[in-house]
Amino acid sequence: MQVERKTLAKILVGVFVFNLVVMGGGAWYSYQNTPPIPDRGVGPDGSTIVSNEQIQTGKAVFQSDGLMNQGTILGNGAYFGVDYTADTLDLKRQYMATYYARERFDAEYDALSASQQAVVDQRVKTDLQDTTDRSTIRHSAAEAYAHRQVRETYVERYHEGEAERGVPQGMIATDDQARRFADFALWTAWIASTDRPGTETSYTNNWPYAPGTGNVPTGGTMIWSVISMVLLVGAAGIGVWAYKSVELPEPDIDSVTIPDPDEIALLPSQRAATRFIPIAAALFTAQVLLGALLAHYYVERAGFFGLFESLGMNILQILPFYLARTYHIDLGILWIATLWIGSGLFLPPLLTGYEPSNQAKYTHLLLGTLVIVILGGFAGIWLGANGYIDGDLWWILGNEGLEYLEVGRLWQAGLLVGFGLWAVLVARGFKPLLDREPQYGLAHMILYAGGSIGVLFLAGMLYTPKTNIVMTEFWRWWVVHMWVEGAFEFFIVAIVGLTLVSMGLLRKRSAEKAVIFEALFVMGTGVIGVAHHYWWVGQPDVWLPVGTIFSTLELIPLVLILFEALNEYRVLATSDETFPYTLPFMFIIASGAWNFVGGGVLGFFINLPLINYYEHGTYLTVGHAHAAMFGAFGFLALGMATYMLRIATAPGQWVERRLRWAFWLWNAGLAVMVFVSVLPVGFLQLEVAFTQGYDAARSLAFYNREVIQLLFWARFPGDTLLILGTLVFAYDMIRKRFALRDVMTPDEAPASQSISERVLAEDDD
Repeated sequence: MQVERKTLAKILVGVFVFNLVVMGGGAWYSYQNTPPIPDRGVGPDGSTIVSNEQIQTGKAVFQSDGLMNQGTILGNGAYFGVDYTADTLDLKRQYMATYYARERFDAEYDALSASQQAVVDQRVKTDLQDTTDRSTIRHSAAEAYAHRQVRETYVERYHEGEAERGVPQGMIATDDQARRFADFALWTAWIASTDRPGTETSYTNNWPYAPGTGNVPTGGTMIWSVISMVLLVGAAGIGVWAYKSVELPEPDIDSVTIPDPDEIALLPSQRAATRFIPIAAALFTAQVLLGALLAHYYVERAGFFGLFESLGMNILQILPFYLARTYHIDLGILWIATLWIGSGLFLPPLLTGYEPSNQAKYTHLLLGTLVIVILGGFAGIWLGANGYIDGDLWWILGNEGLEYLEVGRLWQAGLLVGFGLWAVLVARGFKPLLDREPQYGLAHMILYAGGSIGVLFLAGMLYTPKTNIVMTEFWRWWVVHMWVEGAFEFFIVAIVGLTLVSMGLLRKRSAEKAVIFEALFVMGTGVIGVAHHYWWVGQPDVWLPVGTIFSTLELIPLVLILFEALNEYRVLATSDETFPYTLPFMFIIASGAWNFVGGGVLGFFINLPLINYYEHGTYLTVGHAHAAMFGAFGFLALGMATYMLRIATAPGQWVERRLRWAFWLWNAGLAVMVFVSVLPVGFLQLEVAFTQGYDAARSLAFYNREVIQLLFWARFPGDTLLILGTLVFAYDMIRKRFALRDVMTPDEAPASQSISERVLAEDDD
């Protein structure tokens, strides 16, 4: 079936408008149905137990002190600590049971007979599900007692510190702030156990699983899980049908002229773009070293093989888990983005042979801006998390404290400005193509893909610390999910298409058609697919069917990307030693394969509603995240760095032995980490959630089980391989960066520039 580029482009615009309407309407509907924060909670005598202001203050403490990178709230955050929602709900249940056991039977709960415990349990469940008034939470005497006890428990843990849990002393600066954090966590436990008006399920669709409080999966969760499995077969079939039905060209190594990298002129802006590579290598190295420390914290929560103790240092106080994880996550985003930014600036002159005036100078300006934002943001995180930024400035200059969006708002604005400057520079470099091609041309698609990354960042500006956490999470996932499942995937297919054109393996018009076709499915499923993050966080239950349908359909573009990776592998397998781009091609293929494994296979499994109900916030998500983030986006970024240096390295200086070692070390290390350690822990965690309740699956007792500790140790060989691969890469990048060829101006370049002449000469009708 022949489909024109123009037709595909029109359909893509229609899909974009449809997404905008659905998500815009969804935002309005979510605002209308946000769980309330009551004015106050009162005891049986009418005295105030907790106020709206105290709950709001607790949310600010939660963010400013980085607690989302220690544990999770409503299942979102770090898995090292407890889930604060499930934990406070379970603690409240226990303290209420203690109260009623003493009141009714004058004994401790554990000393009661089974029938007496059943009486107590039923009374506790009845109290927790009493939802007669939502403007004022009316506590029973048992609830009031439990609320105060949970507060003191959180003072002991998060203010006084608890090394066994990996919590440093003074993580929350004062005991009063720790109590406010407990108030906030208890409010999330309240919405988890309180029925939404007009329904028989809680605001969180009965999450977390806690039978003792009445929280069990809803009928809708089961029904939509069955529908999801049916859709899975359909989505896979649609993906295969779409790929086979629409005639998309495949890379071809025989029928086109492959440009010799040693004969391609290096323009000044391209040399400037290569300076992003050593910056990214340094960020990458820091990230994997911190990753190893984080992995070890699960084994030894207050030390590192006794090394720091022997030096008289307390690593838990110097670099606690929550701070190390904050940097680890941000570094992962930054090194990948840095390489993507650099490649986006390197490729335009390659395809056009055009060098705008002062392009190299502006590229250096962008690099300097990036460095300033990174240093400022990281300093702000440390200062904010350690209480050095007081007043309203903590979330602007310091640590905003939300997973993946930790840096202060000022530094986020700086990143947004950087995205804008990048788009301008790329547009300047692509000007000869932009002037000739239609709006659905390849150069335009690169701008759309890259620009969408920056535009989605705007959603992170739509909340403040005073915004209800449910709507905060709504907008946060707009940024995070739509980056990963939408804009990043769009960028992948666009950048791969552009790279294949520059390698001479595809005609520009053919690449445009493939990019638009794949982007159609990426944007058509990935944007609304964000709904699966809304199932258990207090959003309306309408997101359950919407999230199920579109999350399942996200498999379609991943099937297409897998086919592309297989086709690219065939091309590589049939090439000989004269093909000069073997190594960058290997990275592109690995990116497609890991994208299917991490985003497709593991992503679908954990997004099955019934599985996700028990799995939400467990190690299965860790496996999905690492395979998808590093495997898909990281390998593409590394491949682009390799491609840039293959062209920029002086003739006779290119040696790829070290990079091949790095490539295989990374692949082996990631496979060991995911399949030998992380996923087995996740499956055992899922079993405990099924049989004992969600809180038990996230408890310290679970992590301290002998088999779990053994599996944590089994991760270290994989982490070691990843570290070795990164060190080899960093060393090789620095070596090659100092072996670059001399630059030329466009006027000095050879008369025949095969890439730009071929691209600009194509008929773009």
